Amino acid sequence: MAQNKHIVNDPRNLANESLAGLARVNAKIKVDATHRVVYAANVPQDRVALISGGGSGHEPAHAGFVGDGLLTAAVAGNVFASPNVAQVRKGLELVNNKKGTLIVIMRYTGDVLLFGLAKEQSSVTNPDHPVKMTIVGDDVAVGRKQGALVGRRGLAGTVLVYKCASALADEGADIDAVYEMSEYVNTRVGTIGVGLEHCHIPGTAISEAHLKESEIELGMGIHNEAGIEKIKLPTSKELIKRMLGLITDTSDEDRAYVPFKHDGKDEVVLLVNNLGGISNLEMFSIANDAVEELTKNKITVRRVTVGSVMTSLNLPGFSLTCLLLPRQGDKFSPERILQLIDSPASAPGWTYITTTEPGAAPDTKDTTAPKPIKNASSPVAPADFALFEKAVSSACNNVVAAEPEITKFDTIAGDGDCGLCFKAMAEGVLNAFKAGKVDKNDVTSAMVDIGTVIEKEGDGTSGAIFFLFMTSLAGHISAVAKSQNAKTDTKALWAEAVSRAFKSLQGYTLARKPSRTLMDPLEAFVESFSADQDLDKAVAAAQQATEDTKKMVAKAGRATYVNQDDLMKADIPDPGAMGITKLLEGLQAALK
Repeated sequence: MAQNKHIVNDPRNLANESLAGLARVNAKIKVDATHRVVYAANVPQDRVALISGGGSGHEPAHAGFVGDGLLTAAVAGNVFASPNVAQVRKGLELVNNKKGTLIVIMRYTGDVLLFGLAKEQSSVTNPDHPVKMTIVGDDVAVGRKQGALVGRRGLAGTVLVYKCASALADEGADIDAVYEMSEYVNTRVGTIGVGLEHCHIPGTAISEAHLKESEIELGMGIHNEAGIEKIKLPTSKELIKRMLGLITDTSDEDRAYVPFKHDGKDEVVLLVNNLGGISNLEMFSIANDAVEELTKNKITVRRVTVGSVMTSLNLPGFSLTCLLLPRQGDKFSPERILQLIDSPASAPGWTYITTTEPGAAPDTKDTTAPKPIKNASSPVAPADFALFEKAVSSACNNVVAAEPEITKFDTIAGDGDCGLCFKAMAEGVLNAFKAGKVDKNDVTSAMVDIGTVIEKEGDGTSGAIFFLFMTSLAGHISAVAKSQNAKTDTKALWAEAVSRAFKSLQGYTLARKPSRTLMDPLEAFVESFSADQDLDKAVAAAQQATEDTKKMVAKAGRATYVNQDDLMKADIPDPGAMGITKLLEGLQAALK
């Protein structure tokens, strides 16, 4: 289902209000609100001006690129609609200068006609001001037969075209040289997009799903135009391979637009563009796959950038663009194009492009692991290791058995993972005992070994709390034994060490009873056991603290995000508190 919700005042005014917001964050621009033209506050008179534009909804393109080293002006139409000729003509007037203006637009019929008309009108009204126009068509999804009359659509590669042209203009080049550069780059850029669903235009009717749950559309345009085909959602690597193949493959005469030679000497600038609704987490993974695929095909990636350059409102999808660099001896050198790409530029929409080649892939080989935690103090021998193992195992088994009930409660009071987290830690400890990975000769080392298992198996807040508590407990066992001059563990030693460890834990969390968290029964147990070393009494205190959480307003933990009235009606204990109590009851059963 497409995302149909938007944060707007009036959809009819959205384009204007967006431009007003852009002016708020960029003091170097001005906005002609009547004609929706964004232009440089100080138009250079001794530099060729660059102007672009088209329908709104593709931000930051193109208004977000008005700035130093980029566009001089951009003309914005309504959402997905070309600006009218009066708007474009006004834009040309606002950037009037002594050296001429280059228009760089995407090939869409309305844009071509209306920008072209304004260009022709300008030649009549201002004949001494030369105006040239480059029409970018970088979409390899549109084959020669299909686009015989209208040509290829313009996509994110447009930004690379006017970046190179603008950088040349900054050097003082004349209009003919700037135009020549834009035309040259235009012939060497290819883009392919993919959509997981259509985007939704603010103010229009709620849209239905365009694609099945398992489908994506390869070659989808930036206005929801149909792509090449609908395919089953593949893995990222499979999809990237298919997309880059459409850009780089020269065997398909219908779509072989970019002159790759596949002789191991091809070099590219790679642009990974977010069409509006893909997470950054996925985008950088996509970039990694794209660099790997190009490298595997002996195509060298000289520059790579990732970000939102040309969007399609909230369309969940992305596009890949490759700018094929020239060879030595061509009209321009590869270093010359990279110099233009790397030249300084500043605008709200300009995405960072590193001026160096992509970094190496992370080293996935085994590296030296951190040194394991070991007890550096005098060892404290367990009075009865068999009983220690029996008690801890009983506690773990009791938690494992209670997992379904804890999970059930956590689906109401949390995010549903508490029981599984407790179970994973408990099973990890049980396996450690079975494998003989818990030190039998030193209680401190045994607690370190258990903590190490929890570090590996425990997730989320509960895992962190257990790991902190166990690690702190290990240290305090040695410290208390030293202060009591004890060589073996005793009930008094455990009581004092547990009390100290809990105080240390409180330094890392603000949760205090009553808070409706696992800290409630843990604190109740520690207070009782450290006072008189009566295990049964201390477990009873923990049980009561857990029972009390049923009618308690959550002050910490995931339960704070749940509707408290609904939580009270559910009449359930805190899942984490229940887990602690099951753990303590298991200890109690073994030690009786």
